[in-house]
Amino acid sequence: MSDSAKKLIQSAAQEGTISPATAKALTVHDVGMEIEAALGVNVDDVKSTEVVLVTFLIDDSGSIEGAGNTANVMLGHNLVLDALMKTKQKNNILVHTRTLNGTIITPYCLLENAVQLDASNYFPVGGTPLYDETVVILGTVIAKTEQFSKNAVPVRTVTIIITDSCDLHSRKYRRPQDVAPIVQDMFKTEQHIIAGMGIDDHQTDFKKVFGDMGILPQWILTPDNDPHEIRKAFLMVSQSATKISQNAQGFAQASLGGFGKTAP
Repeated sequence: MSDSAKKLIQSAAQEGTISPATAKALTVHDVGMEIEAALGVNVDDVKSTEVVLVTFLIDDSGSIEGAGNTANVMLGHNLVLDALMKTKQKNNILVHTRTLNGTIITPYCLLENAVQLDASNYFPVGGTPLYDETVVILGTVIAKTEQFSKNAVPVRTVTIIITDSCDLHSRKYRRPQDVAPIVQDMFKTEQHIIAGMGIDDHQTDFKKVFGDMGILPQWILTPDNDPHEIRKAFLMVSQSATKISQNAQGFAQASLGGFGKTAP
């Protein structure tokens, strides 16, 4: 693990924003290298007085293609980016998109530079290491948050995890309970929102899977495997991300309310 990422994680632990156990999990060599690769834009190149980190972890397993949802996932991800570009706060937003099989579509960058998903960069043919990659993505959010915090820049974050299957291929973190302490550490800071979208595969209880990972019930979506329902779920993600980006009050209200009563 490079010194810069390792120091960020250790600094967060020293400040008490994450536990020693979380810091230990995130400073394993290969996990740390994956975090480092996604940190992206230099803090000094971001001129905003506050920052919102919008982070996607997107399933690129073969079941997405097998279910005919490749285009639906691409369109949904891009819908969220397009909605955020219409906000007054667009210059405060940084985006990072990573797939479940470790492809970095966009390391953290200004929203205007975020890469949309298309047939040239999104190939759902891999496995489903859901827990392993959730640890990586959350570690990246923690490290990027710490970069800005050390420079006295307020940070709010929303992380969206999208999958259509239970974990099948994790090697380091094999249980949802291995992820939960990290999620809980992040929630305690009142800076982070973590959401899960489980597209129905007719066998996985996504509310239980995400719940066991520590994600709050109001931040779990379980749309049917249907283009209309998937789009509806992404619209809800878009609306929530937009509200979160507005101000600290909007973030606090969204954090408590989640996706709301209309969530599929």
